[in-house]
Parts: sequence; C-alpha cells; structure tokens
Amino acid sequence: MIYKIFKNTLLTVFAVAVLVPSSIVVLGSFKKDVEIYTKPLALPEDWNLDNFRTLIDSGSVLTPFKNSVIVALFSVFFTILFASLVSYAIARSITVSGKVLFGLFAIGLAIPGQVNIIPIFTLFTKLGLNNSLFGLVLVNIALTLPISVFIISAFFKDLPREMFEVASIDGANHWRVYRSIAMPLARPAIGATSIFLFVICWNDLLYPLMLINELDKKTLPLTLIDYRGEFATSYSMLFTAILFASIPMVLMYIFAQRSFIAGLTAGAVKG
Repeated sequence: MIYKIFKNTLLTVFAVAVLVPSSIVVLGSFKKDVEIYTKPLALPEDWNLDNFRTLIDSGSVLTPFKNSVIVALFSVFFTILFASLVSYAIARSITVSGKVLFGLFAIGLAIPGQVNIIPIFTLFTKLGLNNSLFGLVLVNIALTLPISVFIISAFFKDLPREMFEVASIDGANHWRVYRSIAMPLARPAIGATSIFLFVICWNDLLYPLMLINELDKKTLPLTLIDYRGEFATSYSMLFTAILFASIPMVLMYIFAQRSFIAGLTAGAVKG
C-alpha cells in the first residue's frame, strides 16, 4: 500500500514537472506577451494563429527548418546503414573479433559527447568542415553509431543462428542474408532506433553552436537562441518557435508509435 502511494505520488510529480512547462509553451504560443506575463497558465483570451503567421512571414525559421531536416534525415539514414552492417557482423561472428569490435563500440558509449568538443572542432577546422551541413552529419554519425550498434546488435543476436546457417547452405552469401533475412526481421528495432536517432539529431544544439556561424547553415535549435533578446525577450514568439520546432517530433511519434513500441518490446519475450 505504501509502495503504491509512493509510486503514484512520484509519477504525479514527474507528470506535473513535464506538463506545466509544456502547457506554458503551448498556451503561450497563442498569446501576446502581456498575457504570458500576467496569466501564464490561463487559456488565451483570443485563440488565433497570429504568432505563427508572423513567424512564417519573417522567414527566420524556414531555412533552419530545411537544414535540420537535411541533417537529421541523412544522419539517421547513414547511421542505420553503418550500424546494421556492423551489428550483423558482430552477431554472425563466432570468433573473439566480434566481441572485440562490440567492446570498442561499447567504450564509445562511455565517452561523454562534451569530451569530443575540442578534438572535433580542431579536426573540422583543419579539414574545412566548419559551417557545413555535411560536417554536422559526420558528427551525428560518429556520436550516435555506438548506441545504434548496441541496440541493433542485441536484436540480431536474439535471432536464431540456424536461420542464417540454412540460408548459407542454400547458397546465399553474407550480403544476401543481410539484405533478405536480417534486415526485414530487424524492422521493429531499426524503426525504433531511427526515431530515437531522429530526435537526438533534431534537438542537437551543442555541435551546431560550435561548428556553424553562417546564417544560411543554422539549424532550428540554433535559431531558437536568436529569439532571446539581450535586454528583452518576446516570449510569445519564442514559445511559437519552440512549438514549431517540436511539430516534426510530435508527428513522427503519432504516426510511428506502433513501430517505436514494437521496437522497444522486440526480443523482450522469448518463446
């Protein structure tokens, strides 16, 4: 009984901690600045899309939105491609090399992203990859590859090894087995991992802040900083920009939640 009360109380606290800031942002995007200061949690006096029209008409978020889409999609595609190939090799390996390879990627999980800031900045400066969307894609691939290998390889290891052996006996090479058997079976895990990676890449602020200086190369999270004034901030426009930046992630979860849940539960129960 005490445990149940404690659990419900804890869940309520977490729910309030998430819902209150989210409600302020959503409601604030339909308000004027005066309403936000005086009645932050109240419903807007006049429901309209004026803030969104102003945001779109200014054109300040359209190019960053396009840049974020390009960086996120290319990062997810190539990370999944490389991670699935590496994971398949690890899962099929019967020698110690597979364990060593997995261990190297596991070490990558233990290294905080902040540790890489100076080495990446120095390397990219020498290679001329600063102010480049291609550079951001490379950074995202390098930083998200370890966790992707960790997730997908765990799924591949749960697949019956006999299934791969039978395909090999029938004359299928490793590429055919990977493409025709392993990848179709791994769709739930790959779908969940793709959503997870997209959210990471879409929300990334640290590396765009470090590598991007040109206005036409800014990503959406980096543009949100511009809505904070030095002496005054229009919170109505800031909240509108935040809500605008959140729309792709919300839509992705709504339309891909089945794939996400299937990926999270894949392999959880063994028959």
